[in-house]
Amino acid sequence: MTATTAHATGSARITETAAALTADIRAVVARGLSPARSADLAGQALRGYLADPGLLTAEQCVGSPERYTQHVLHAEPDGSFSVVALVWLPGQRTPVHDHVSWCATGVHQGTESEHRYRLVPEGAGARLVVTEVVTNPVGSVCGFAPPGDIHEVRNCGTGTAISLHVYGADVVRLGSSVRRVYERPADERD
Repeated sequence: MTATTAHATGSARITETAAALTADIRAVVARGLSPARSADLAGQALRGYLADPGLLTAEQCVGSPERYTQHVLHAEPDGSFSVVALVWLPGQRTPVHDHVSWCATGVHQGTESEHRYRLVPEGAGARLVVTEVVTNPVGSVCGFAPPGDIHEVRNCGTGTAISLHVYGADVVRLGSSVRRVYERPADERD
């Protein structure tokens, strides 16, 4: 099953662990560093929380058979960052996309596969070229900042996968972290 957009839910409460993560991210963002450095430091902060079984509530670990599910854990009131849990059932994936801001991600449960791309100008058009295929097991962290952040993420395992995403933007106000969606290269279509 594929998804073109995530099903978003809001949570009335977050765990003490998620609140501590949010405080650590707030401290990173307050430093006012470059997007790439913010993504790197947010990823370092995130890494320390991924193995904690108390990170999410039971309802924040629930997915949907329709599409991957986005549980917004926190959106900073000034719009400077958001913390989101994405829940993926087997085979669910994003479209190929890029982002409106820097991002740090970490796998809390399961295994995700990520195809990373670059846009290659070619005559009157352009095409995507795979630059890397990465498998991210529990505890894996990565970060990126536009430009150069075109990718597709999928649950490549047989069970539920859950990843935490920290975006340098208010995804509640924007509705998504996605800036632009691209057509998957013809040689990668299902």
